[in-house]
Amino acid sequence: MTHPALEGKRVRLEPLSSAHISALEAVALDATIWRYMLTRVSNRKELNAWVDAALAAPSDKQITWATVLKIEGSADRIIGSTRLIDLDLHHRTAEIGHTWLTPALHGTGVNTEAKLLQLTYVFEDLRLNRVAFKTHHENLQSQAAIRKLGATYEGTFRNHYVMPDGSLRHSVWFSITRDDWPQVQSRLMLRLQEGPRSA
Repeated sequence: MTHPALEGKRVRLEPLSSAHISALEAVALDATIWRYMLTRVSNRKELNAWVDAALAAPSDKQITWATVLKIEGSADRIIGSTRLIDLDLHHRTAEIGHTWLTPALHGTGVNTEAKLLQLTYVFEDLRLNRVAFKTHHENLQSQAAIRKLGATYEGTFRNHYVMPDGSLRHSVWFSITRDDWPQVQSRLMLRLQEGPRSA
């Protein structure tokens, strides 16, 4: 399965490769990024292992992108990563997850545009019927951001994962369906037009 680059006004999602590692290292070693993740990345060796694991996933089941900020008059800058996981083309479902972004760009509309690119791809190119999102029960910022996309809360899987520190994570699930997509698309486009405060 060919993994496409997704091009937006301010953001480009590039299929992840080992060539991205050095640029990712400049932003990925911030411990706050990994607080609610099942994987911890605190050094180059762990980052290499994280990239290797992403690239080893079956190409028809997962797509991992490097998130690139397009800067007019300057070199573009890698600022994070995001994935399409558990892709099932028979049942036409997938999950958007493993998303992280340099904290300096939270609330700037960058993640909103990245999600619009991903959702447009899955609903209009892959013709999926449902896209899921899940997050740590304590990650209230992520839950608020997912709700702001227009996703619907579906429930919580209790004691779903054991975190690297041994604590238990409950996973809070949301989804966007094909029926929801036109309204979600309009909402995201409006937020991007209105600027960072609404995004």
